[in-house]
Amino acid sequence: MRFFFLFMLGLLSAGAAAADSCWWHNGSLMRLADRGTQRAFYYEEPRDGLRSVGVRRGTLLFNGNKNGNWYSGWASVFSPGCAPLEYWVEGPVASNQREVSVRGTREVHRNCRWTGDYATDVLVFTYSHQC
Repeated sequence: MRFFFLFMLGLLSAGAAAADSCWWHNGSLMRLADRGTQRAFYYEEPRDGLRSVGVRRGTLLFNGNKNGNWYSGWASVFSPGCAPLEYWVEGPVASNQREVSVRGTREVHRNCRWTGDYATDVLVFTYSHQC
């Protein structure tokens, strides 16, 4: 009986710690998967126009870690007919814990080929609600 109680308590604790939250990013509703220090933003409701570049519900945009009030990891940029281009991003969590802003420099591609240029992107996520 004691084993069963500890097992159920562990399940309840894991569920509470793993509660996802929803955030806005560039007109899309995102789901933040929070697993210990690991963080991942997935598209929950992509904005109009993203379907044409292959973005669907569940598409991964950011995969990384949280260290204190700092996120770092890999973000993706999507282009029609091309595999997602991953690039390194990092940045702070706002003091009110309701905004995450990460920045990174990526290669600029045209027709799935690098143009020789670079662009700096800033991805801002604003808390919406528990999903």
